[in-house]
Amino acid sequence: MSDGEGMGERLKRFQARYEPVFTRILLMAIFFVGVTAQFVKPVGDALKGKVYLGGALLSLVGYVLYDSVKELATSLRLPPRVQVESRDLGSFVSEAFRAREVEIRFLGYTGETLYNELYHRLEGLLDDPGPTRHVSVRVLIPDFGQPMTVPSRVGPDGEPVDDPDFRRRLELKCQEYEQTLSAIAERLTVVERVSAECEYRLYPGIPRDKICIFNREQVLHGLYNVITRTVQRSSEPEFYDPKGYRTDLSVWSRAGGDDSKAVVATWNKHLDDLWSLAAVPHWRRVTPP
Repeated sequence: MSDGEGMGERLKRFQARYEPVFTRILLMAIFFVGVTAQFVKPVGDALKGKVYLGGALLSLVGYVLYDSVKELATSLRLPPRVQVESRDLGSFVSEAFRAREVEIRFLGYTGETLYNELYHRLEGLLDDPGPTRHVSVRVLIPDFGQPMTVPSRVGPDGEPVDDPDFRRRLELKCQEYEQTLSAIAERLTVVERVSAECEYRLYPGIPRDKICIFNREQVLHGLYNVITRTVQRSSEPEFYDPKGYRTDLSVWSRAGGDDSKAVVATWNKHLDDLWSLAAVPHWRRVTPP
């Protein structure tokens, strides 16, 4: 932090702490001067006014009502809308892993950005678990086994054309992510460092929302640009293929006001409900002997 930035932060803290005190002192001073001017002629002559008592009483009313007016102004002020980029997920993951019980929920496309962060954090627990004793990761991805408009191949006039091969490639990528995270979770549990579980499930439909929930306390929500076009290989056509790392995310926290707490509670319930209805991927299904 630079000297200028440090001075600015200190000034803000000073104002927040002492401005209410100065305001109250000023109001009381006006009150006492007004009362004194009403009854002490030299003071009244010096001020050359005729409404000392009325002004003094008004200042006293202001003093009494100061806190109420301040609270009203605060309640009427709209809470700031915090937005972050998907590439900032690492800081939220690191913060979540400072807890004893780590619970991370995700709904989105392939979850590649989150996967990279989780991989490094889980690997780190093998060497130094810190305060963490349990980790639960649940990831909801689209059912790539079904025909889809997104992801899909870009057809004539921009028409989405279902492409089973492309869907299959995405499915294999997600399968690899889940198997890698699950393997680390099993190692953690075996060495009795941390009990951990990582599981993927499937939801029907296209990847529209990107939702991350950390320890049921913070929710990050954004919308994919579903018409993003990419070329996977030079010999292939364009595909509708949303890019999660370009998605901006709004942040909601239980540490905020009542509205923010309500949003967090709603998203927690929504993902819990979706998880209970979601299908288990075929690669996790146990075939009866």
